[in-house]
Amino acid sequence: MNLDEVAELRRRLAEAEETLRAIRDGDVDALVVEQQNVSQVFDIGGGAEAYHVFMEAMHVGAAAIDGTGRILYANARLTSVLGFTQNSVQGSRFTDIAPEEVAAAVERIMPRAALGVASEEVGFDRLGEQVHYILTATPLRLSTTHGFAITFTDVSERVRAEAAEQSERAAHAVIASANEAVVVCDREGVITHANAAAELSFGGDLLGLPFADAIPLIFPDATGLLQAEDIVRMVVDGASVQGVEAHAPKAPKVKDYLVSAAPLQVGHDMINGCVITMVDLSQRKAAEKQQLLMMRELDHRVKNTLALVLSIASRTLHHEDTLEGFQQAFTGRIHALAATHSLLAENSWTNLTIGDVVRSELAPYTAGAAGRFTIQDLGKSLAPRAAIALGLVIHELATNATKYGSLSVPGGKLSVRGRAEEERFIVEWRESGGPPVTPPTHRGFGQTVITRSLQYTPSGGAEVDFAPEGLVCRISLPLEDLHE
Repeated sequence: MNLDEVAELRRRLAEAEETLRAIRDGDVDALVVEQQNVSQVFDIGGGAEAYHVFMEAMHVGAAAIDGTGRILYANARLTSVLGFTQNSVQGSRFTDIAPEEVAAAVERIMPRAALGVASEEVGFDRLGEQVHYILTATPLRLSTTHGFAITFTDVSERVRAEAAEQSERAAHAVIASANEAVVVCDREGVITHANAAAELSFGGDLLGLPFADAIPLIFPDATGLLQAEDIVRMVVDGASVQGVEAHAPKAPKVKDYLVSAAPLQVGHDMINGCVITMVDLSQRKAAEKQQLLMMRELDHRVKNTLALVLSIASRTLHHEDTLEGFQQAFTGRIHALAATHSLLAENSWTNLTIGDVVRSELAPYTAGAAGRFTIQDLGKSLAPRAAIALGLVIHELATNATKYGSLSVPGGKLSVRGRAEEERFIVEWRESGGPPVTPPTHRGFGQTVITRSLQYTPSGGAEVDFAPEGLVCRISLPLEDLHE
């Protein structure tokens, strides 16, 4: 045996003697014996009893571990948290028995605890419930080595309370920023929160007032059986109210609302009150009214248009000698009618000008011949009935001009100008540069359309002058059908 081996034996002997002395004097709490990769912890009676009693008296989970992380002792509170018995955890490491989150937290704080107290909050699932603990580790001087004392303090209620408070703050922020009127009531129906939109809609401070008194509502579709206080009662009992129309007779401005209500739940399943939302229905009501008026107007216009088409068909058939002539004349007039209807639809039946109608009817003839046409002072807007009549008149004039007038020859010109006169607006159609004009020998349906289409009022109509140098037509539009 060489000198090094002798020195090693002496060191081990001294260590064994120190261990025996510590056991004899009660300085050792437990022994960890390792054999064939199996660790076994033995309590040393007497020395461990004092701190075992102390740890069991603690109101938090606690454990003593050695420097390698093995559990020397864990009190009943901690083993209950981990779901093990006290005997089964001794000698184990947290990585073997604890949830992954807890084991990782212990591994992280041990190096820091070697320098002083270290703590970390950890959350994990216990029997389907999320729990939160603060792990605190402090250095622990054992008889022959160093270890750590670790405590587990349950902060689940605090975390849940903070989450509920944060959720409530977020909910209040959402309510405050909502454009709709929103109030929050407690279980008794007293308003505990009202956003600015609610106070503006219902006139002032609503806090502390019963909902039914602060915002009296009438539900016209509920035949008087549903009252404002019933909304709160139904929701507190667990029901929800979705989109019920209500009338607020005492509201300063808006009177009609769409009311919805839902339970207010803060933590677990307990209903603490209700959240009531009231959406302004004034725009929807106005839109519904406008839609109804439009449907009635559409029905009226469709009937008028059908009557006009039937009249055009009958009169055209009466004045044409051949089927081909009827088809050509009738199709042209229906196209003119359709073109004006399209213009009206594009302009929502408003703001259609005289110039729009004239240019639309002359569009087939003006392409590539802009110098032949002068269209001026036709910026006034037309009522739909005047627009339809004017479209038919311009169509007949243009058809006649392409057959017999200034548009039948290359050098012919046409001007359409407007001017205001007393009780009427004159649109003057003047042709020039065409063949000499002679008055017709008989009155056709086209001339009837020109002179009579606008005679639905005394100030409307048209006069045709068959001047030799060019046809002139003065179209009178009633002022009641015009606007700027």
